[in-house]
Amino acid sequence: MESSNPVFKRGYAAMPGSRQTNTSVIDQLEEQFTAPAASPLHTGRMTMEDVVARTTILFVVLVAAGASAWYFNLGGGALILGLIGAFILGMVNSFSKKVRPALVIAYAAFEGLALGTLSHVYNTVYPGIISQAIIGTVAAFVGVLALYANGKVRVTPQFTRAMTAALIGYVVLGLGSMIAGMMGVGHGYGLYGVSGIGLLLCVAGVGLASFFLIVDFDQIQKMIASNAPEQESWRAGFGLMVTVVWLYLEILRLLAILRDER
Repeated sequence: MESSNPVFKRGYAAMPGSRQTNTSVIDQLEEQFTAPAASPLHTGRMTMEDVVARTTILFVVLVAAGASAWYFNLGGGALILGLIGAFILGMVNSFSKKVRPALVIAYAAFEGLALGTLSHVYNTVYPGIISQAIIGTVAAFVGVLALYANGKVRVTPQFTRAMTAALIGYVVLGLGSMIAGMMGVGHGYGLYGVSGIGLLLCVAGVGLASFFLIVDFDQIQKMIASNAPEQESWRAGFGLMVTVVWLYLEILRLLAILRDER
């Protein structure tokens, strides 16, 4: 409605298209209010797709480095280099506040170098054991993921504390086994070389690594729910890869012990 005041009337008339402009502004505001909420993809927040993509990249690097180490049979030097590099970068990536994708990818490369070399040694002593270990690792991963996705296993604070305590105990036991091996126990393999005890330790290691996969899955879900930055998907992929590699090594050692006890 136009004003009867001649001043306002002149001012209103002096702005050609003012009605159209006001209508345009109103339309824009309506579009903003009725538009759907921005997705995590548009807000720079972490999504499950981000985690899957980053984890896939890391495993591709891991497998490529491992396959190269296997094919060229690089020997003990490559194994030591891979272990040292993976340890240093693992510590940096674990305790760094800022995620550095280049360092995470570098960790995967060093880890692959060590795994490829070690796997070649195992396969030389126990032909065909690597394919069995890979199948076992994939089966365990899929099984644990299915249990978690179907809600069969829930991660509670008590569960996390129990798993952490079990992990600490397992690490201490592993160090004790290493010292015992240096003293000649178990033919140099420590407690893992003692018949029966080594088998039980390996079964416990496989179970513990599998349970930590559940903890990893739950942590990823919580990070997504809390709108963690997209860059954190690299950290999530890193943690998942560390657990899967641990699971693979435990299964590999278990299969080796089973073959020795035939």
